[in-house]
Amino acid sequence: MCDTPAMLGVTDLPTYLVGLVLIVLLPGPNSLYVLSVAARRGIRAGYSAAAGVWCGDTVLMVLSAAGVASLLQANELAFGIVKFAGAGYLTWLAIGMMRAAWSLWRTRHERAEESSASSPVPTAAERPYRRALVISLFNPKAILFFISFFVQFVDPGYAHPALSFVLLGLLANVASALYLSALIFGGTRLAATFRRRKRLSAGMTTAAGALFLGFAVKLSLSSA
Repeated sequence: MCDTPAMLGVTDLPTYLVGLVLIVLLPGPNSLYVLSVAARRGIRAGYSAAAGVWCGDTVLMVLSAAGVASLLQANELAFGIVKFAGAGYLTWLAIGMMRAAWSLWRTRHERAEESSASSPVPTAAERPYRRALVISLFNPKAILFFISFFVQFVDPGYAHPALSFVLLGLLANVASALYLSALIFGGTRLAATFRRRKRLSAGMTTAAGALFLGFAVKLSLSSA
């Protein structure tokens, strides 16, 4: 760790920012889900999903600052419960995407106007905010990452460590907001193409489902 002046108990802020950018840009189920929602349902739904991600990340940051992540890391049973619950939820989402892709493929010859109001997942059933929140919360690796990453940049001698975690958390959410906003607006540009070309939409939805299955497998094989 470099000996740079601390600001509100945060040490080596430039290194934290560089690491934060690299971490935010790393593909994961959260960003993939936000992109998928924006491409299928537009900007408003995309930001609804993004809000779920931000709230979920904030909860994980608070739990990490409170030491809950360390307890989870030390308790294999608790870690296993959270791990498999998260993997099961990702699998359930993947199956839903696969079913939506099959439905799109079966109706690929219908005119775009006949189904322009439809989406792969019914609006009333999807609830992007809630789904994104659950995806974020049921990710034990994210909890363990937050505790191992944040602690490195908090000055142990600082009198008010809560302020340090607040600053680090705010910076993390700002970086996430910028990245997810780019995904949302990029996704909406794809929406019109997806509505016109059902084969492409079905293929992309299948690919997203396959990626979610991959995330589920990776999560189920992870260890504390």
